[in-house]
Amino acid sequence: MKIWEKGFSVNETIEKFTVGQDRELDMHLAQFDMLASKAQANMLAKVGLLSEEERVQLITGLDELLGQVAAGTFQIEADFEDVHSKIEHYLTEKFGDAGKKIHTARSRNDQVLTAIQLFLKDYTEQIAAKMLALTEVLLQKAEVHQGDLLPGYTHFQAAMPSSFGLWFTAYAEHLLLDLSLFEAAHQVADQNPLGSGAGFGSSFPIDREMTTWEMGFGNVAVSAVGAQMLRGKTEKTLAFAIAGAAGTLGKLAYDLVLYNSQDLGFVTLPKEFTTGSSIMPHKKNPDVFELVRAHANRLQALPNDIILATSNLPSGYHRDFQLLKELLFGPMMQFANLLDILLFALPEIKIKSGVIDQAKYDPIFSVENINQLIIAGVPFRDAYQQVGRAVEDGSYVPHREFQTTHLGSIHNPGLKEVADKIARVRNHSVLFAGSQR
Repeated sequence: MKIWEKGFSVNETIEKFTVGQDRELDMHLAQFDMLASKAQANMLAKVGLLSEEERVQLITGLDELLGQVAAGTFQIEADFEDVHSKIEHYLTEKFGDAGKKIHTARSRNDQVLTAIQLFLKDYTEQIAAKMLALTEVLLQKAEVHQGDLLPGYTHFQAAMPSSFGLWFTAYAEHLLLDLSLFEAAHQVADQNPLGSGAGFGSSFPIDREMTTWEMGFGNVAVSAVGAQMLRGKTEKTLAFAIAGAAGTLGKLAYDLVLYNSQDLGFVTLPKEFTTGSSIMPHKKNPDVFELVRAHANRLQALPNDIILATSNLPSGYHRDFQLLKELLFGPMMQFANLLDILLFALPEIKIKSGVIDQAKYDPIFSVENINQLIIAGVPFRDAYQQVGRAVEDGSYVPHREFQTTHLGSIHNPGLKEVADKIARVRNHSVLFAGSQR
């Protein structure tokens, strides 16, 4: 069944190609199309295009379908082109003319777009909760390990003393920055396109403010033409958010792979979290973080995929947009999986203490040697050259007292300040407005 049928059949080869993966991917949209159809039915009854009896029938049928989605029994059989035709067929089979009327003052263009907007809006809220939970895990680890020192590296060379408190809070703070990208994606998704029709509105006296309120949108996409232009823009905005946060997760994972190596040995993983070698019995590989890194790298290409699919299109609807579901929905789920595995694994990593005590890290205290000379009245440039010569001729003796007397920000890695940032995001970000109601 197709909601655009006009009495002729499409060639089977053409139909298979044009349907693509819609039946599988539309399972992500099912509940949101049902919720939008409930709002549509209520609005049509309000403006006199449905009777109250028909409205009740449609709401009953849509609630039944929502129950099937919740129970995991809803299916889109091969007889249907997509989720939208399946839902309309169910309502028509059960309620006759009432089911045939649900599409009044609606095009499949705004129907699909509304479901996608609701889905992506809900996704940004779900992801934001996971990301904020991960920042809290990082901050908890920072508090526990703020006094555990490690050598900071630049150019892959030991540079200056650092701490795990600083390291953990750095990633917590950057995830909060990444959340601002999801706020932007949420804002673009929080526009109601229902009622824009095929991109040119409707001559019926529909109430778009009513459907906006009922579906929980914050805004009406006022221009019917502009509403249709959301297709591609919303997906692209979300793609940039995912790519930005994936960059942070990939860097975090790469650090942990390095820190787990024998040469550095800053952290260890429970053996149950590692894999082995088929030939080398001593190996305990940090595959979980290597795979996070690989997936994160791939996700950073996502905006380019969306741009290539949409950048040469004029305004209006084009079937090219169907590819956006294939390009975006899988990576969306993969990004959620990365957050889940990090939420599971990060609390279990073990931090090794005393790693900075090794003699090979003596040079990282050279700046403290300079500072001691400055305190004694030596100009910085002279102190720098004096310590540099000592390092070269072997007379350098590190001021390791730094570890207990001059840790400064290393022992105070901004835990309270980052905790305050987390609280502000939780209390004020639109991403968490639903949980505050």
